[in-house]
Amino acid sequence: MPRLYQWTLLVFVVCGIAAAVAAQQENLEPTGVVRAGRMIDVRTGKVSTNVYILIAKDRILRVADSAPAGLSVIDLSKYTVVPGLIDSHAHVLGNPKDQSSTSRLRMSSPQKAIWGVRNLQVWLDHGFTALRDACEDDPAYGQLALRDSVNRGLIRGPRMVSSGGCVSLTGGHGDANVLAPDAGLPRGPNIADTPEEISDVVRRDIKYGADWIKLMATGGVMDPISDYRVEELSEEQMAKAVEIAHRAGKKVMAHAEGAEGIKAAVRAGVDSIEHGTVMDEEGARLMEQHGTWLVPTLFCFQHDMTTGTSQGRDPVSFAKGVAILKEQQPAFQRALAHHIRIAYGVDDDPDFVSKEFGALVKGGLSPIDALRAATINGAELTGRAADIGSLEAGKFADIVAVEGDPLADITVMEKVVFVMKGGETYVDRTK
Repeated sequence: MPRLYQWTLLVFVVCGIAAAVAAQQENLEPTGVVRAGRMIDVRTGKVSTNVYILIAKDRILRVADSAPAGLSVIDLSKYTVVPGLIDSHAHVLGNPKDQSSTSRLRMSSPQKAIWGVRNLQVWLDHGFTALRDACEDDPAYGQLALRDSVNRGLIRGPRMVSSGGCVSLTGGHGDANVLAPDAGLPRGPNIADTPEEISDVVRRDIKYGADWIKLMATGGVMDPISDYRVEELSEEQMAKAVEIAHRAGKKVMAHAEGAEGIKAAVRAGVDSIEHGTVMDEEGARLMEQHGTWLVPTLFCFQHDMTTGTSQGRDPVSFAKGVAILKEQQPAFQRALAHHIRIAYGVDDDPDFVSKEFGALVKGGLSPIDALRAATINGAELTGRAADIGSLEAGKFADIVAVEGDPLADITVMEKVVFVMKGGETYVDRTK
């Protein structure tokens, strides 16, 4: 089935679901009200002033000019209100401030998950009410346990969709064994060197509940052993992963830095390219033709120049970061010129999750398109457009307020003062 037809069908399905939910909402009575001084419609770019968002339990009932009598009103009249934000490239497990290549080897799976509970709360504090985990190195799938625990109300955190392991070649960007050959670890369950092994790895991720499959199409920057310019997984391997995942109703993302690996991943049919930092003209054209998403993660590479080796990072890794940063802006300009669909992703310590807004606008996106990347685009990419991504009837009441006007100064997105997820207030710094 052609990709364009698939996306058109998806839009009709999403719109139909949203309409059905909205119809059900018409028969409900509001249980809460949020007053917005300014509300941005991220779909159209329109700004409404002094409006009331009526909430029925966990969803938006409608947007009105006044509030019904008898209901208490959350007063955000001094602030700008936007939908709950979506980080489409997160890594939730472990200590994000330890960048040493052996950090994953010095922490147990339970301890990584406990760090994950802390990390998810940081995302939520910054207004990110949803995220996509972009793979973890935990064979026990702690990220899936966190996702399920959020859904069950056991812990506080954003709504999650999640990848399984980081599918990699031996010695590739996702190979956690950075030790000497005579002190090596057993082969990880995420390692696949042939198309047949790819099948086993992908099926294992699906078996244990992964929503996405994450492929390491090229080498990377953070590890000390791979070359980010080199294609690692073959096009045949990636096509096999896509075949298996799509047949199971799952999507596929590809870490891809180098130009050839990007093109191979796109031809193989992946749904999104992560980073795309050395994308050439041919690669940008292919992504446009295939409708492949890009999650550019601009800030994390820029932030690396500030942290350097201070958090235990290997000097070899830092040197790669210095070299690849020169490629970032030209590649991003190619993506913009080819109208590639862009979703927001930070791929960094969640303490800095809001910094990607400024990096996207500095890179060439308009402020409204940067907001779209973190809202409706992220919702579409993660398959949740019927529920999140905009302040519309039938969507979850995921509401964020900031000081100032992000359409005039996108960096005000770093000043979140209010966070509501599903009609429940998690952060209120307005008082």
